[in-house]
Amino acid sequence: MSAPPDATPAVQRKIIHCDCDCFYASVEMRDDPSLRGRPMAVGGSPDRRGVIATCNYEARAFGVRSAMPSAQALKRCPDLLIVRPAMDKYREVSRRIFAIYREYTTLVEPLSLDEAYLDVSLCTRHAGSATRIAEEIRQRVRDEVGVTVSAGVGPSKFVAKIASDWNKPDGLFVVKPAAVDGFVAALPVERIHGVGKVTAAKLRRLGAGTCGDLRPWSPDRLHREFGVFGARLYKLCRGVDEREVTPERERKSISVEETYADDLPDLQACMAELEPLIAMLEARIERAQAHDTIDKLTVKLRFSDFRQTTVECRGHAPDRTVYARLLAEGHARRGLPVRLLGVGVGTSDRDTSQLELFD
Repeated sequence: MSAPPDATPAVQRKIIHCDCDCFYASVEMRDDPSLRGRPMAVGGSPDRRGVIATCNYEARAFGVRSAMPSAQALKRCPDLLIVRPAMDKYREVSRRIFAIYREYTTLVEPLSLDEAYLDVSLCTRHAGSATRIAEEIRQRVRDEVGVTVSAGVGPSKFVAKIASDWNKPDGLFVVKPAAVDGFVAALPVERIHGVGKVTAAKLRRLGAGTCGDLRPWSPDRLHREFGVFGARLYKLCRGVDEREVTPERERKSISVEETYADDLPDLQACMAELEPLIAMLEARIERAQAHDTIDKLTVKLRFSDFRQTTVECRGHAPDRTVYARLLAEGHARRGLPVRLLGVGVGTSDRDTSQLELFD
């Protein structure tokens, strides 16, 4: 059936995902060229349980990565130079980059200081070519700000984000609508947003190593195996993602969690996993656009019987003693082995001074 004569044709969605390359480290190398070509990272002091916020590609060659304890990073790379973070400087650089983005569209959704989605579906520059718009944005950020941006272009957030990783660093990858089906079909299941190590391992045990392998699965089977997440798997393995680019993202919580291949048998084993989780949480808070006030600390546990509990209290910064107390309280509610452990913070939208989280 044809559309009625007065129907408005659907606008082809054109989404760009922009991600600065090792952002904090890039800013430091821009300001101090002597740092280029040597392994360096931005993070906290190794003798004060600091963590790595980001590192350059020379450091990554040694296995250094974000959220890694600084002491561990130095063991992997003894010549690693760790620079203290200068958040005010990074925020100012971020503001300049986002100002460039907003010259092309008002639909800019920040994910962090260095990462954003742009919906340029209605942008008329370069005759509406999202590819040429992305090329110009990348060139302008390089010339005007002095850091490089990798970008992905696609008809959805899911595809654009994956594409932005394709030619890193300082690259651009475009997935046109006609190519989405084949592009997504070949993706390993690990590339699906929300699929972690445990879910990926389960998918592979069941014979699904790629998105294409998942497509014959019915919605009922996916629901049986993965619960409510199964419906999202059904869509994403086909490249379907209707999420809109939302300019104002009000962050309500920041959290990290880990599902363990073997259940943690007792409270002592859970306590041993708390420190690396808190380190990852601190790194994630620091990477987030920091205009929120932390007002709540949370611990989440999922037990071996798949029942879940969350314990929370008021707090204004990650506190290891408080998290340990919350963990003990939550564990006592069932006293069973634990399959998932998570820590987080709740936030409001009030501005606050910088939290010194790396130490």
